[in-house]
Amino acid sequence: MSSQPVIVIVGRPNVGKSTLFNRLTRSRRALVHDLPGVTRDRIIADAERPQGGRVTVVDTGGLLLEDEEGFVPLIRSQAEEAIRGANAVVFLLDGEAGPIPEDRDIANYLRALGVPVVAVVNKADRTGVDLGAPEFSVLGLGEPVLVSAEHGRGLDELWDALDPHLGSGGGSGEEPVPADGEVQVAIIGRPNVGKSSLLNRLVGVSRVLVSEVPGTTRDAVDMVMERDGVRYRFVDTAGIRRKGRTDRGPEVLSVMMARRHLERADLCLVVTDGAAGIKSQDAHVAGYAWEAGRATVLVVNKWDLVEDRAAARLAITDQIEQEMAFVRHAPQVFLSALSGKGVHRLFPVMAALHRAHNLRVPSAELNRVVKDVWEAHPPSVAGRREPRLFYCTQVGTAPPRFVLFTNLVAQPHFSYMRHLENAVRSEFGFEGVPIRVMIKGRPR
Repeated sequence: MSSQPVIVIVGRPNVGKSTLFNRLTRSRRALVHDLPGVTRDRIIADAERPQGGRVTVVDTGGLLLEDEEGFVPLIRSQAEEAIRGANAVVFLLDGEAGPIPEDRDIANYLRALGVPVVAVVNKADRTGVDLGAPEFSVLGLGEPVLVSAEHGRGLDELWDALDPHLGSGGGSGEEPVPADGEVQVAIIGRPNVGKSSLLNRLVGVSRVLVSEVPGTTRDAVDMVMERDGVRYRFVDTAGIRRKGRTDRGPEVLSVMMARRHLERADLCLVVTDGAAGIKSQDAHVAGYAWEAGRATVLVVNKWDLVEDRAAARLAITDQIEQEMAFVRHAPQVFLSALSGKGVHRLFPVMAALHRAHNLRVPSAELNRVVKDVWEAHPPSVAGRREPRLFYCTQVGTAPPRFVLFTNLVAQPHFSYMRHLENAVRSEFGFEGVPIRVMIKGRPR
């Protein structure tokens, strides 16, 4: 993490923390929903200060006093870890509800941690909120700043209140590494296969909420790290359920956001449960990655819980061949996120996949390989016309895309296209990388 100033947004659930986060960072990184408790993990993004420079903004889960789902200690520990590393805390309050006992408890909690706190009263666009703002002085945090996170009102006043705690210039002056210099890695899978545990193990810190309850992660959270000279940005996404088993509320938004982050990724870790074996939903999730053209690693987690590993490995490999044939070329890494055993093997695999995903094949070599395959096994076409290949070229990377120029009017059967793809994949080392081969013909 950079040395630029850090702002942490806290408050009880449903006061508009995620809306304010999105407004400050000019993004839609955090989920916004009317139900309380949607945000559970820390969501992090940079913001531009009006005074100049950049600042890191952290959105935390609502500080709940009682929670029947049992996440209170986890959410509190996540929030406290973020607060202790902050230059300033934005304590967001609900201007319509006025100060309530839970707000006083949170104010006392923040004072005990000894960090600078700016009280911010949200929903200033609602009738009567500005008149009731002085009531929040009972919290002992000074005169609050009035904002409307939804409409962007009062943000200049908020930055002015934060400015004394952030220093001049907005940090160390280091330029952020551009996104093009990072390998974006999406971690996807069905619920409760250990995605968050894997992220925590990869980056070496307790960064994401981990719980035995399926569906703990709702937002996509990320962490940047460097390994062997390669900078990785890992994005942990919510578990993707079958469409019919997804609620209409936050889980729908979570799956949509997971797929959005997948579209932006360079490569993807599809996490499965080695103890439970490959499920049909694993194939469904992997299909999202393959259709999006993402380089894919099949991560078989919870390998420490498997007793007969030789038999289990054969069974899983066979299941992948039968249920997930479209990713059978993807590398498989067997590991335990909980113990850390085998996790180190992911990094060289990811580095190799990233290189292959962005590989550009010399035209001469490409034409030689494709021509040999074409002449040894030409496509079947109707009529007396002999299928002819004129030349082929690579038209893109990430994923690699190839166009073959021929005298064909109709496309060959998909099995022949797969035959060409497999030949190109094996010859140039595209294992684990979706490639696209298209044929362009010209009429007689």
